[in-house]
Amino acid sequence: MQGSKLYVGNLNYSVTNEELNQLFADYGEVRQVNVIEGKGFGFVEMASSEDAERAKEELNNMEFKGRILRIDEARPPQNRRDGGNRFGGGGRSGGGRSSDNRPRRDFRDNRGSRRF
Repeated sequence: MQGSKLYVGNLNYSVTNEELNQLFADYGEVRQVNVIEGKGFGFVEMASSEDAERAKEELNNMEFKGRILRIDEARPPQNRRDGGNRFGGGGRSGGGRSSDNRPRRDFRDNRGSRRF
């Protein structure tokens, strides 16, 4: 592991920065904790890559507040200059309408039922 910043996924939505800090403090010095409110994930920065690796090995797949934690090394943020949204949608807009602004019909048959 190169870095000391960890991604912590599958968090219970009620988990606070303080609770996550306490959980990781058993594995070394915690520099920073950032729970992304309402998203079920967060980031923990440890003082060293060794501390981060130890925390990852011990806490990954562990149950915490009713959820199984998913821990991995945090990846750097992706560049969004391509106009895409943060979910990789490529910057499209239109809400399901074709380029001439007519409603899309390609997912329904002639009776209006959805085809799967």
